[in-house]
Amino acid sequence: MNRLTASQITASLAVLLLGTGGALMIGAGPLDILLPVLATLLVLVICAASPDRPEPAVSPLPAEVPDIIAHPDARGLLEGIADPLMLIERGRIIAANRAAQRLLGAHIEGEDARIAIRHPAAAERLASQAPLAEPVMIELVGLGTRDQRWQMRIAPVGEDGHVRRLVHLADHSGAHAAEKMRVDFVANASHELRTPLAGILGFIETLADPDLGKDDETRQRFLKIMDGEARRMQRLIDDLISLSRIEAEKYRLPDSAVDLSGLVAEVVGVFRTSHGDRGREVEMEIAPGLTDVQGDRAQLSQLLHNLIGNSVKYGRAGTPIHVSLSDGPSGLLRLTVADEGEGIGPDHLPRLTERFYRVDSGRSRAVGGTGLGLAIVKHIVERHRGRLDIASVLGKGTTISILLPRFAVEEKAVAAKA
Repeated sequence: MNRLTASQITASLAVLLLGTGGALMIGAGPLDILLPVLATLLVLVICAASPDRPEPAVSPLPAEVPDIIAHPDARGLLEGIADPLMLIERGRIIAANRAAQRLLGAHIEGEDARIAIRHPAAAERLASQAPLAEPVMIELVGLGTRDQRWQMRIAPVGEDGHVRRLVHLADHSGAHAAEKMRVDFVANASHELRTPLAGILGFIETLADPDLGKDDETRQRFLKIMDGEARRMQRLIDDLISLSRIEAEKYRLPDSAVDLSGLVAEVVGVFRTSHGDRGREVEMEIAPGLTDVQGDRAQLSQLLHNLIGNSVKYGRAGTPIHVSLSDGPSGLLRLTVADEGEGIGPDHLPRLTERFYRVDSGRSRAVGGTGLGLAIVKHIVERHRGRLDIASVLGKGTTISILLPRFAVEEKAVAAKA
């Protein structure tokens, strides 16, 4: 029973008094009225004294969880990620950012994920509708292009009933290529050092033999070979150190003004005086009035020595080596070194600047090559923010062109003030 409020009790008493007065007016006796009045008062007292009974709690209606796809910022959130990103529901792509569409096609939204990502390692995971407790990582090779490597991360999104997955693709091709390059570099460097070292050790053992070491002619011949192998190792170590220093400064742009015309004339003069008949076949053509380039003089000198040295070694004897410097496109200077040698096949051209790559390993070692010359040239050009182009025709020769930026007038003024 609910407790009556004060207003309810007052109203009940007023009704009781009116009823009693009306009964007396129509001739009812006091005893006839007393019993109903007492009963009414008793009921009022009991109701007034009864404790409150709590109202039954009304369960609130469960709040409706908004669908993430219906949210107005959902598309912007997907586009905020530079990597390919897709939202998959029950094996079907319901949303994909532009990066995913560029990789897999603009038509992938609404498509079966196994058709969009045609890779056997991913098909089972993408089609599975079993609950996913934690994200899954899968390595994919050949998605996009044949050599690309991706890491696909599949993570659960929202309630289990929706069976939604967020698929993120991260391109690991660069990291994998760098690791492969490191492994190949260590293997090649070890081989290049081990080969002459093994030869030197073998000759030392031979000379240490009491009988064989007595022959003066044999000893002199072995010592000459040992000297050549030791110098070969020295050149290799010098080139490795040089390459390491250039790579360490790769992201620091040179800030000096270099008179490239004078430097080319200087290096060509060195070759003409120190390489006999072959050195005198180096021809030079420098356009007048060329401005300085922005660069590192020591590295540019090394670049010229490597390029002209390659032409001297591999060009056909009796043919000229052309070294020219002229104006290039977009305000750059063009340096060109061309020979009339045997040329290089088109299959080899893309790999010429790799460390230790040789078109003819036997011939390269015979003329004292380390396999690092063009790799050093490439890194010097990259540090100078230039461009390198290698063109070759079998039987006709090879032409290497380099474009280098000029030294800006504003920077020259700043350097002069300093």
